[in-house]
Amino acid sequence: EGARHVRDVQMVATVDELVGLSAYMDVRALNRLMEEGETTSGAFLMVDSPAIPKLYAQLKQTPAVSAVSIPAVALASFNDTIAKTINVSTGILIGFAVIIVFGMVYNGARIALSERGHELASLRVLGFTRGEIGFMLLGEQAILTFIAIPLGLGLGYVIAGLITIAIDTEIIRFPLYVSARTCLLAVLVVAVSAFLSGYLIRWRLRHLDLVAVLKTRE
Repeated sequence: EGARHVRDVQMVATVDELVGLSAYMDVRALNRLMEEGETTSGAFLMVDSPAIPKLYAQLKQTPAVSAVSIPAVALASFNDTIAKTINVSTGILIGFAVIIVFGMVYNGARIALSERGHELASLRVLGFTRGEIGFMLLGEQAILTFIAIPLGLGLGYVIAGLITIAIDTEIIRFPLYVSARTCLLAVLVVAVSAFLSGYLIRWRLRHLDLVAVLKTRE
């Protein structure tokens, strides 16, 4: 409305906002710049929670007020719509990640057993117990798992950072934030997968074909 002046002003700082393209200026300086009186188009109010319903009802009955927004209501609406969708998609991704982790850990242990099954069976014939040969095989897998966990956490953090850079736009940005709970969940998933894989491999060690080893000429 009005003259709609076009002005060039100096930008003195930037604001780190995640959503939208907003610019801020002191209202008195803005009024002088636009050659206007003390006009405003909106107000941010700090209201005690018990008084919000009464104030909201009064503002809705005021003709000059075109819209009223309550942050708590907006947040609840967000959680009812977008957040639920994000939670479902995140849950699916976590489920696939758990399956992939278990498959990789078990596959590594299974390959190690296939490569050394003959040697382990030979050790059983020589008098080694199941626990001793299991410790030889699974101990190595445990060491590899412990080494892989910190490397995986670091690599995951780098990948998450690259993703946030790739989806960074002028309208919306996602900050890089990895909580301790997320890291703990990842470590727990790998640890449980390694434990279950070790249990399955140990069960296979009980069924080594010792007779075939005795018949082998070496």
